[in-house]
Amino acid sequence: MEIERKFLIKQLPENLEAYPAERIEQGYLNTTPVLRIRRKNDDYIFTYKSAGLMSREEIEVPLNKEAYEHLIPKCDGNLISKTRYRIPEEQGYTIELDIFHGCFEGLWLAEVEFPTEEEAFAFSCPPWFACDVTQESTFHNSQMISADPQALLAIAKEKSIYKNERS
Repeated sequence: MEIERKFLIKQLPENLEAYPAERIEQGYLNTTPVLRIRRKNDDYIFTYKSAGLMSREEIEVPLNKEAYEHLIPKCDGNLISKTRYRIPEEQGYTIELDIFHGCFEGLWLAEVEFPTEEEAFAFSCPPWFACDVTQESTFHNSQMISADPQALLAIAKEKSIYKNERS
């Protein structure tokens, strides 16, 4: 079971280059249920995710490069390209900060995984987070594949600015 919350980011943390990072490219073969293929550096993965926004089943199976290259042209919509930074957080969690490239250049999202829903709801965000978008399917990668990138970036900017003004 995967339990995670997703946040828009208003500013990047200091010394970002000091954290481990990986380059990710992913595409979606289906969105209900989610069937995703991903290249993470030199690893290739097929993922199934059940329905849900914060809590859902997730199964990953390794792929080889040839299978990935065979499947990538079959993916629907926008390909997702991003650099993911793994940032330790003071409450003991790991923040996965995604800096998007390509058609979603300028979008910054963070995900934090939790062992229980209670811990997820109790999580206190660091000051560089803008707002929680966990329940907004618009910001889930599986929905971004069919989004108009400029419209999605405008929504993200508006939400981040609104949150900044209320902070």
